[in-house]
Parts: sequence; structure tokens; C-alpha cells
Amino acid sequence: MAAVSSREDSINSALEAAERAKIEMTNLQADNEKLLKEARAERDQMLTEARQLRDKMLNESKEMAKAEGDKMILSAQEAIRNEKAAAMSEIRNQVAELSLDIAEKVVKSELSDKDKQMKLIDNMLEGAKLN
Repeated sequence: MAAVSSREDSINSALEAAERAKIEMTNLQADNEKLLKEARAERDQMLTEARQLRDKMLNESKEMAKAEGDKMILSAQEAIRNEKAAAMSEIRNQVAELSLDIAEKVVKSELSDKDKQMKLIDNMLEGAKLN
């Protein structure tokens, strides 16, 4: 009978150890699930931050490119205005030179004949007397 009692104690002890192992296993599974949940939450947070950082960098790049483009456009417009002003100045100078050349030729033509010179002097004197 002692053998049966010993065997029974051994079985009960084994059952209790199995129950403790089962409880410990359940606790480990719960801990593992908790760790997995935390890891997933951390991963999701990291992905969200990475997306936000990417979007921020893209927006900053776009803004910088737009600012640089605007700066280039303003510079080009200024260069165009300067070139236009220079061209207009050159045209005015050429027109003035042509006008002087034409006036010189007209005056030479008018003053080449002595009769024309005298007539011009008379006209100028009459204009001076009227004033």
C-alpha cells in the first residue's frame, strides 16, 4: 500500500507540476502577445513618423525649388528689361545720328547755292524782325 500511496503522491506531484507549467506557459504566451502588440505599435509609430518626415522633406524640396524658380524668373525678367532698355537706348542714338546726318545733308544742300543762302538769310531776318 505504501507503494500505491507513493505512486499516488508522485502522480499528484506530477499533475501539480504540469498545472504550474501550464499556468507559466499561459503567462508566457500573454507576455509574448503583449510584447508583439507593443512591437507592432512601435513599428506603426516609426512608419508614421517616417511618412511624416518624407512628406515634410518633399514639401521643403518643392518650396525650395519654387523659390529658386521664382528667383530665376525674376532674374530673367530683370535681364530682359535691361536688354530692352539698352536696345531702346541704342535705337535712340542711331535715330539721333541719322537725324543729324539728314539735317547736315539738307543744310549743305540748302547752302550750296549762293542764292539759296541769301534767301535763307532774308527769311531768318524777316522772322527775327517779326518777333
